This record gives sequence, structure tokens and C-alpha cells, in this order.
Amino acid sequence: MAHIPHFIGGEKVEAAERTQPVYNPATGEQQHELGIASVETVEQAIAAAKAALPAWRKTSLTKRADVFFNLRQLLKQRTNDLAAIVTSEHGKVLADAAGEVARGLENVEFAAGLMNLLKGERDEQVSTGIDVHSIKQPVGVVAAITPFNFPIMVPLWMIASAIACGNTVVLKPSERDPSASIFIADLFREAGLPDGVLNVVNGDKTAVDTLLDAPDVKAVSFVGSTPIAKYIYERAAANGKRVQALGGAKNHMLVMPDADLKVTADAAVSAAYGAAGERCMAISVLVAVGDEVADRVIPEIVSRIKDLKIGDGAAEGTDMGPLITPEAKARVESYVAGAEAEGATIVVDGRDFTYEGDGFFTGATLLDHVKTHSKVYRDEIFGPVLAVVRVNTYEEGLQLINDHQFGNGTAIFTRDGGVARQFEFDVEAGMVGVNVPIPVPVGAFSFGGWKDSLFGDTHIYGPESINFYTRSKVVTTRWPNPEQSKIDLGFPSNS
Repeated sequence: MAHIPHFIGGEKVEAAERTQPVYNPATGEQQHELGIASVETVEQAIAAAKAALPAWRKTSLTKRADVFFNLRQLLKQRTNDLAAIVTSEHGKVLADAAGEVARGLENVEFAAGLMNLLKGERDEQVSTGIDVHSIKQPVGVVAAITPFNFPIMVPLWMIASAIACGNTVVLKPSERDPSASIFIADLFREAGLPDGVLNVVNGDKTAVDTLLDAPDVKAVSFVGSTPIAKYIYERAAANGKRVQALGGAKNHMLVMPDADLKVTADAAVSAAYGAAGERCMAISVLVAVGDEVADRVIPEIVSRIKDLKIGDGAAEGTDMGPLITPEAKARVESYVAGAEAEGATIVVDGRDFTYEGDGFFTGATLLDHVKTHSKVYRDEIFGPVLAVVRVNTYEEGLQLINDHQFGNGTAIFTRDGGVARQFEFDVEAGMVGVNVPIPVPVGAFSFGGWKDSLFGDTHIYGPESINFYTRSKVVTTRWPNPEQSKIDLGFPSNS
């Protein structure tokens, strides 16, 4: 059985005081053994990153950019290999996994423009004979702690920007599907990245806490559930680190009476059940404005659910794969089991789906008449469950969205430009789609939510990532004429 190593200082490291299995979710079979990093192994990775920092920081911007141009080509060439790895460990279908590579590539392409991204500013003659300029310098060693649901895209969102800015990185991927991160580290090395600039440690809470507490780690990026995001933010910030911790979501789709309901149903099914609902930007609540809208759109969704092909993500024609673990399957189905007691109507029950084999499968679930006080509405389920909430007016639907604890993403479906513009202005969420169900911004913008979906001040990737992974320094210069020099004990003023 293959053993998944760590990647430290440019080498595969087999050190593992503990191990745990890595499963194929579609078969339920163990396919790898993963070494869980000890405190000493994590410290070894931090030391490697620290040792590589001075030389990488001095590396010219042109040579740094070359790495990303090379990496872009390698990722394009190896997309199918990466997708197969993700499907085998996560379960999402191959096309979805390949799409994840493509979205990660966007940030690699963004990072390749670092020559422009890292430009400072300059003012000449701010006072007589005095000029001022600002520069952006790397933070130092940074930690990236990434989730299971996007084992390629999210690491690339973090490490591409961090490395482009001149930092060195310790990446701690999810222990559920870690192989993609090792593959990416190999590609970075092949692209010309020096040893030690990117290190990968596989681990659990012990590894995370070591990164949060290590004095040499200056910044931490995290994507995961809200309770863990809050924990990471508080512990890392208490240790004086810069932190961006992205948490959970409950993304709403507000459907207006004038919406094209066939288009809306297509979007709802795609956004709710893609990747078995294991997306932080999945649509999990459809807010129907008026009973007529709900009564018309629900049959459209039901007809599409019946046509979904659920099975092994590696099989041709599969629409939806398994959940990541048996525990995830049990958790999702427990929410469905409790939905009726909380007042919901189960229109399609995903628990009725049967699969020949031991994979971690559940079917697509559709709930109607969901109450806003219920757990199935309040909690992030992270599975293929779509809840329909009925409201009477736009204002009622907007208030429902704004009152929710999460504010990651949201969407409105309408043909009315005025209503869409008002929604964009009014809604309290970090990412908004207008007739776009999963409004993940392109790489030139930044990703992140509001409220309990984000802890910290900056969003991930894009322009905000450059600010997160750099520190500004302002330099004031004067080249005086020695004959004009004199003692002046007053506070300097610009005159």
C-alpha cells in the first residue's frame, strides 16, 4: 500500500510517528497510508522554509515570474493526472476536478504578473529636496492550511500569491485527500522553485497548533469550517500573526417571480448538488418569492434530480460522486432525518438512493417549506441538500438572507435589472451573483465572505492577497548640499 510522504526542503520525507488511512470514497477501500506529522516534523518544515527565505526574497522578480510561467504550462499538461488524483481521494467527478485545476490556474496566472503587482509608489519633492517612496516586502514564513473539498484550487489560491511575494510556505493540506498537494509541490520544483520555498506537512491538530504557535511563522491562511476558522484566527492572532481564516457558508438563491424558472432550476441543481454539495459556495437555500414561484420551480428541480447519474466520479457520465467519508454521509442524512420534525416537507429523499458497493454515497435531497429556525436551515450541512424557503416579497427574502449568521455568497435570479442592482446594493454577503449561482470571482479579484464566513481583514487570492502576504515600507530620502546642512530640533514638516 502506497505511503504518502511529507515534502520538506525539496525532498520526500517519510517521517511519521503515527499513520492513518486515506480512502477512495467511491469504493470505501483504503488506498494509501498517510504519515501524520509530529511536532518535530512540522518544526523541520518551518526550519526549511526559514532557511530558504533569504535567497528567495533576493531572487529577482523576473526569475520568480519564470517559475509561474513554467508552472502554468506544467499544470495544463498534467491536468488529467491531477484530476484523477482528486477523484480517487475526494470523490468528485473527473470533469469537476479538472475544473478545479483550471480555477487554481487563474491564480498562478495572476501571480505571474508579480512585476506589476509588487510595484510601490513614489512622490517627488514632497518637501524641498525630499522624495518619498513605498515598497512591498514579504512577510516571511507563512502557513497555508487547506480543506478537503478543493485539494488543488485552494492551495494554489494561497501558495501562488505567497511565493510570488517572496515568502516561503509550509502547506498543511487536509489529511483526507493529501496526495494532490505533494503532486503540486513536485510540479513547483520542476518549474524551477528552489528547495525549501514550498514545504508540505501532512497532519492533524498537532500540526496545525505547531504552525499557529511557531514564532517563525508570520502569517496564516485557512479555509474550513467556521468553528475551526474562529479557533485559528484567535490562536494565531494571540501569537501576533497576520491571519485570514475563511469559514462556513449557507448560500441563498433569491428567485424573483420574473425569473426564467427553467434556467433557475438548471442553476439550482448544478449549484446545490455539484461535488455532492461539498462546496463552500454551494447553493443550499432557494428563497422563492411567492408560492407560485415555489410551486412552479420545485417540479422543474425534481425532474432534473431524477436524471442525475450518481456513482464513481471516475466513471464516464457520472454527475455526482460520493461524500468524502462515512461520517460525512451519516451527518448529512441525520439532517434529512430531522427535517420533517422541524416542519419541512421532504420532496426528494436522498437517503432512498442505493448503491451497489461500499462507497460513501447519498442521493440528492430536496426540502420544501423549510423554517428559518430549523437546524437544516441554520447549519452548514455540506452535502447534497437543497432547502426551499417561501417568502412573500423581495424585502422579506432580502431580510432573511441578511439575518443569517453566514455571509459568504448569494445569488439573485431575475430579469429585472433594477431589482438586481438593488439586491447587489442591499445584500450582506461577500460575493454576489446575478443569474450566476456560484459567483466565485475570477483570479483578478479576491474571494471571501462577510460575518461568520470570514475572520480577519483580507480576502483570499487576487489583489487582497498581495496586501496580506507583504508588508509596506515607506522610505524618505534627501541628498542635501553639505553647505546647506544645519541642526533643526523641531518636528519635520513638509515645507
